[in-house]
Amino acid sequence: MPTDSAPTGSTSAGLFTKIDHVGIAVPDLDKAIAFYAETFGIVSVHEEVNEEQGVREAMLAVGDGATQIQLLAPLSEQSTIATFLDRNGPGVQQVAYTVEDVAAVSETLRARGMRLLYDEPRRGTAGSRVNFVHPKDTGGVLMELVEPADH
Repeated sequence: MPTDSAPTGSTSAGLFTKIDHVGIAVPDLDKAIAFYAETFGIVSVHEEVNEEQGVREAMLAVGDGATQIQLLAPLSEQSTIATFLDRNGPGVQQVAYTVEDVAAVSETLRARGMRLLYDEPRRGTAGSRVNFVHPKDTGGVLMELVEPADH
């Protein structure tokens, strides 16, 4: 339930501390990494396979690296990214926001009527903890909540 004070897990400015990254679904991660490097001079600073999420991913630093682009390629045809690519083609798949405490922010959003994809946060990129707000509740945008591993 909303209150006049800042919800648990938030700063005085709101639930999010910054835009963490923009996730872009791609069919071929290596080709996409090369395209961003050759075309825009944006290079990969972290790559990993996340079996739980069904993706191979790369984080590309923009400017000073405080904001990043995440390229997501499916590991299999059953991956949610494969489904996204089949339905929409390559493109923006989600916008991610950094939060102080993903569990607390998730509970605050549930109390405000938002549906979250996971009951409990899951492992995200580089050991972060993540959850997602259903796009039907956010005007069609899949919103990722990211609590960095260094919290």
